[in-house]
Amino acid sequence: MALPYTYHYKLSFSALNLKKSGSSHLQTVFCVQCNSNVSSSPFTEKHSLQRYQRDQWVYNNSHNSQKLLSLKIDDQAASCSVPSDGDSTRLNDIALQLPELRKLLEVLKHKRESRGGQVPENGPGNVFLVGTGPGDPDLLTLKAVKVIQKADLLLYDRLVSNAVLDLVGPDARLLYVGKTAGFHSRTQEEIHELLLSFAEAGANVVRLKGGDPLVFGRGGEEMDFLQQQGIQVKVIPGITAASGISAELGIPLTHRDVAISVRFLTGHSKGGTDPLFVAENAADPDSTLVVYMGLSTLPSLAQKLILHGLPPDTPAAAVERGTTPQQRTVFAELKDLVDKIKTAELVSPTLIIIGKVVALSPYWPQSSKEASRLVEA
Repeated sequence: MALPYTYHYKLSFSALNLKKSGSSHLQTVFCVQCNSNVSSSPFTEKHSLQRYQRDQWVYNNSHNSQKLLSLKIDDQAASCSVPSDGDSTRLNDIALQLPELRKLLEVLKHKRESRGGQVPENGPGNVFLVGTGPGDPDLLTLKAVKVIQKADLLLYDRLVSNAVLDLVGPDARLLYVGKTAGFHSRTQEEIHELLLSFAEAGANVVRLKGGDPLVFGRGGEEMDFLQQQGIQVKVIPGITAASGISAELGIPLTHRDVAISVRFLTGHSKGGTDPLFVAENAADPDSTLVVYMGLSTLPSLAQKLILHGLPPDTPAAAVERGTTPQQRTVFAELKDLVDKIKTAELVSPTLIIIGKVVALSPYWPQSSKEASRLVEA
């Protein structure tokens, strides 16, 4: 058996054309123990156990201890002692990925050359921004399935379900680029550069996003960046969580004489601004409010909505991992919703729906009586 050897990488994003404009190169050196006959990294393997554990890919930011990162690669243990702060661990993960990503770039270039001779100078590959819906693979569009099965490389987010990833072709590679509170496996700028690098190599690159890529998915930013670099981007829409989850619960987002409009709101802030500044205009009893990524800000949002005139007894629902086998749901009046969510210990991703239409769901307590009253009113 071949002896293990040590890779020493001076990590700069130029190694994969990942140089960010106007930024200095990262000069941190990482040590990665690898086996010489290892051809791939667990981060990009379709059947890797790591992808089933991605919700646990959040690192302890303790400054008083060292964390041992242990990865199992083709049944050969590969360990690396790294600083325990999240950013250093993230960069070490990227260092582990770089050898295979460089190799994959070369393979794709040779593959394209063998198909049509010389690679055209102005013939980059395709980039598809694909919405995978709220989680149930049966909600994928036919076009999305076709593109997923033909991809060379797929970059996927945390909210893309494993059932969707199981549709990936046998020769494709998966790369996790998800984000969760407190830890981003890749920055948005790094994701941009990855998409560009592989597109320029002639690959069919698929960017998988939960829900719809252009609804709170930052798909617009990726599309804008690639188009400015001369890369054609094709968007395949997905069923956004608001539509998919409300349908699962039998909640019509709009209903004649009950809710004449619907509003989507993100609970995340930008640049430190208050994400709930729209509460005054959103407190409309004749509209439906759907909040994405809003667990942490819900206590403040609920208070502001009530303060601005939304009745405290407005029906509401919170749905964790909607449309998946792990779905959990809490129904409550707006004034009680926060407490009931805490009791149920719901976690992200959780979608929140607020409005009279929630009472039309067959799962709403006393639904028949409430539905009749709303329709009559």
